[in-house]
Amino acid sequence: MMWLCWSWSHLDRTPMRPDEWGWPRWVGLGVSAFALWLGIATWAGLADEALLDLKPKAASHILLDRQGHPLAEETGAWNIQSQVPLYRVPQRLKDAVLLAEDRRFFAHRGVDWIARAHGLWQGVSAGRIVRGASTITEQVVRMLDPRPRSLWSKWLEGFDAARLERRYTKSDILEFYLNQVPYASNRRGVAEAARFYFDRDLDTLDTREMLALAILPRAPSGLDPNRGGTKVLDRRSIRLATSMRHAGLLPAAEWQNVIETPLDLYPAPRRAAIGHFRNYVERQIAGARTGTMPIKVTTTLDSGLVDFAQNLLDERLASLAPRQVHNGALLVVDRRSGEIRAWVVAGAEDGSDRGVGTPGRFLDAVLIPRQPGSALKPFLYAAAFDAGWSPAERIEDAPYSEAVGTGLHRFNNYSRQFYGEVSARQALGNSLNIPALHAVNFVGPDRYLDLLHQLGFESLKKSAGFYGDGLALGNGEVSLLELVRGFTALANGGKVMPLRAVVDRHARAVPGARVFSRNAALLIGNVLSDPWARAMEFGRYSTLDLPVQTAVKTGTSSDYRDAWSVGFDSRYVVGIWMGNLDRTPTDGITGSTGPALVLRGVFAYLNRDQNTEKLPLPDGLALADSCAFGQSGCEQIYDYGTGRTSGRAAVAREVAGPSILSPTPNLRLAYDPRLPADRQMFRFALGGVEPEAHVTWMLNGAPVAETRGAEFMWPVSRGLYALEARVEDEDGPRVLGPVAFSVR
Repeated sequence: MMWLCWSWSHLDRTPMRPDEWGWPRWVGLGVSAFALWLGIATWAGLADEALLDLKPKAASHILLDRQGHPLAEETGAWNIQSQVPLYRVPQRLKDAVLLAEDRRFFAHRGVDWIARAHGLWQGVSAGRIVRGASTITEQVVRMLDPRPRSLWSKWLEGFDAARLERRYTKSDILEFYLNQVPYASNRRGVAEAARFYFDRDLDTLDTREMLALAILPRAPSGLDPNRGGTKVLDRRSIRLATSMRHAGLLPAAEWQNVIETPLDLYPAPRRAAIGHFRNYVERQIAGARTGTMPIKVTTTLDSGLVDFAQNLLDERLASLAPRQVHNGALLVVDRRSGEIRAWVVAGAEDGSDRGVGTPGRFLDAVLIPRQPGSALKPFLYAAAFDAGWSPAERIEDAPYSEAVGTGLHRFNNYSRQFYGEVSARQALGNSLNIPALHAVNFVGPDRYLDLLHQLGFESLKKSAGFYGDGLALGNGEVSLLELVRGFTALANGGKVMPLRAVVDRHARAVPGARVFSRNAALLIGNVLSDPWARAMEFGRYSTLDLPVQTAVKTGTSSDYRDAWSVGFDSRYVVGIWMGNLDRTPTDGITGSTGPALVLRGVFAYLNRDQNTEKLPLPDGLALADSCAFGQSGCEQIYDYGTGRTSGRAAVAREVAGPSILSPTPNLRLAYDPRLPADRQMFRFALGGVEPEAHVTWMLNGAPVAETRGAEFMWPVSRGLYALEARVEDEDGPRVLGPVAFSVR
């Protein structure tokens, strides 16, 4: 150590020449370079001039219900619905906010250097950031131009705050802050927070509640009393009240009242989220907004109905959750005007965290195509009525199979029962599958698909050949919006009605294109509203029997993945879908066991103050006795009168001449060794032959049986076969086939 000291004292201290650079000059150069870099980086990092704008943000329209009231408390990036001028904010609330957030607000020019120095000292002492010391102006800058939380961001916010204060007055900045300060659950502004926490307006808050609103922005989630932050909030409220008392802003009596009075929460009733409907409206009126100010848009929604339907749908799904159904959607339309009165998605985020458990709640289930099952059958029968059938038409409800590749698909009704000959009225009312297949063959799949396109089913993008006969049973995918629009056409006598989401006082109703005749459409409504028409499958007294005459149709897709209930009365059309957006099956939920109860509730709400009417009937109808067609019981049904029916049961398909219908070419059958051989039979069937024709059935050239008629139950055995049928009738003998098939 002594040697080091001696060496330092004897260093050669030769003076520098004028042209030499020593460390003072290098240090000065480094400081200058750093200052230059800092200045350039600061200038480049400042907020764009356009961002430092306190005018109301026009990120979206302000949506009003049909009465002109805000539809819901929006939870977007900005509060545009609940802004209040500064003079309407209670003085005590302003005093509390200023004391809690920026007590020298009216003295500084954007940055409170005293508070910042104090915060820096506290941070150094504690070894961590204790307080941000941000002024209200700096917080406003952070709202306008969010940056990552860092010392560099803090540095830039100070300069931006000074710029903001040069552009606006203190009152402008404080007003913006009070209207946009963030709270929990995506609420913004003191007015929204007052309604969210206390269900009160600003001018009705007491001192205790105002203090809570002043403190909550410091930690919106951590202090949220709805999430267990009440104790900490109480302590901080008392501390703020004491500070206000010492500052002469709170009388002693009120301070004592704050100390003794606990904070009581009065959460506002749940409001339905309208985010999905907002997106739909924005697409409808795209390009209509001009300027920077938000435009108030009066929509067709009934806010009371929307809130009621949201709660009803969510409660029903909560009760069905053990049966593995989690998603749903609901749509209500005024059939006379085409106005959408309710657009609801189950569990949709309303900003209150009460829909958090619903998977896929951010997807608009109203617009997502799903398989409708039997919900499309009314359109098929309307087409059949226009093509020549009547409600009294006899249709064969018997086992029916269809070739699928080298296999055979056997169609069944939901109950797996067959009723023989039924009327078209009974077939539609009971949603029987086999008669629907006969109907689509009668109408023609191409014609039926074309009619669905005319109704607005844009989701059916494939060809009729792709869907096949299964289109009658709902194997295509449609959205709830399309289905309700189609039923609106039936309710309006067969005319398509454009659906409207925005009220336009100057718009004139434009008659829609006619898809079905008025008689056919009104008859569909009469069938679907008749409890006796669906008694075979649903029972005489079922969930579908509403107090007011209402045409109701349900639908259930394969594996119970989708459940639908759609109906219309003299005024409204209501459609409901339930299922899972991830396409997993439900535990046996059908249209009548799932959404039908919600349908009843919505119609009850709609008709609570209405003078109800019956559904209209077309002219020229007569009552026909169903017993005339061999049905059990004598039901009086509306029909066109005598002479319209074919006098025979409709069959699956017409054949130009005699042919082998079963087996189909290259059919592969499976022999089951677990069953007795005499119990395994397969039906051979012919088409286009007389009922009393003499038929000789031959397999591989050898006769196996002779029958009178076009059917034979063949005992199944393994092998490769070629079936021929020798037919003898009035047209003389002929041989049909061969048709190759195999049994393994």
